[in-house]
Amino acid sequence: MTAVPLAHEVLEGSGARLPLVILHGLFGSHGNFQTVAKAVARRSGSKVLTLDARNHGSSPHSPLMTYEVMSLDVQHLLARLGITKCILLGHSMGGKTAMTLALQRPDLVERLISVDISPSSTTAVSEFSAYISAMKSVNVPDGLPRSAARRLADDQLRPVVQLAQLRQFLLTNLVEMEGRYIWRVNLEAISHHLSDIMSFPVFHKPYPGPALFLGGSNSPYISPKDYPEIQRLFPKADIQFIEGAGHIVHQDKFEEFITAILNFLPPP
Repeated sequence: MTAVPLAHEVLEGSGARLPLVILHGLFGSHGNFQTVAKAVARRSGSKVLTLDARNHGSSPHSPLMTYEVMSLDVQHLLARLGITKCILLGHSMGGKTAMTLALQRPDLVERLISVDISPSSTTAVSEFSAYISAMKSVNVPDGLPRSAARRLADDQLRPVVQLAQLRQFLLTNLVEMEGRYIWRVNLEAISHHLSDIMSFPVFHKPYPGPALFLGGSNSPYISPKDYPEIQRLFPKADIQFIEGAGHIVHQDKFEEFITAILNFLPPP
């Protein structure tokens, strides 16, 4: 397994608190968490690091995409930046990467925040396969203005991706390169590893630190049937739900999300 150098952004904090490292979800990028990063840095004084996972955003592409190798990427970045301990927050796929890293290297993770995801298997592989196929079949002529290109791609995705919020999210990955529109996410690697991304590696030794599992009350991704596995791997876990939030908790209920994060950070 070889790590890739991850694209990242650092917001310097004013205090001496441990840095908060934020990992985005599938089809996302570090930009999804910029407003969260700014709010946390401003209100807590923590240094905040946002990064692009491999095959996402501006990070390099690689045919391999398992949680073990995505965890390794983050470990390499922490080492490169001289971070020996952090608070790790991950959303969805990023939450599973964060859990993997905490279970492999508990020495690096002071506490863990998993946003709307558990260490169980996530269903909906077929749903995501359909999204990937729809993205692959998008055809946008060269040289179109960006707004027209996005509108056209949006129309082409609509039959498969009915939710407008989800289409807008996927379309953040449509970029112009030398006059041509391409997807910046590595759709081949993602579709090849979809079952890895939807499942979770096997671990026997629990993570001893504090963990917060923060779900949206309207999302099915953390349910009571996941509690035994959460307790087994994360015995110090606290499971909370933000009322009225769906899967993209930080967007649906921004203030409540920030409050929950700040309350969970260790005292300075």
